[in-house]
Amino acid sequence: MDPTRTTPVTLAERRLAWLEARQRVLAQNISNADTPGYQPRDLRPFAQVLAGAGGMAMVSTNAGHLAPTRGGDPRARPDRLLTERAPNGNGVTLDREALRVADTDTAHALATGLHRRYLGLFRTALGRSQ
Repeated sequence: MDPTRTTPVTLAERRLAWLEARQRVLAQNISNADTPGYQPRDLRPFAQVLAGAGGMAMVSTNAGHLAPTRGGDPRARPDRLLTERAPNGNGVTLDREALRVADTDTAHALATGLHRRYLGLFRTALGRSQ
């Protein structure tokens, strides 16, 4: 594991990039709330994205094992938590999407604050007051 890639600043930057991508996917869901047959999408949870970025590949040791799935960049996938659909087949629920947008906004504020404070520690260590 590369210690230069696991700093709190790097982690906060990766989290911010994931949150930006999720906000984009949620905005697409909301903008397609009236599109017949549209199914909402969401990203894999951030913890899964981090776990998939470890550089270790899964290996099948027995022919009876399931094939490993490929990790990688967070990609939009169909939302598996659909509980209701409109008569036209649309699965977007504006209440659920609004809650996800609010959660994403809160997580963004937290990651931004951590990033800012950690960089502030560097400035203090360097003797800069800004």
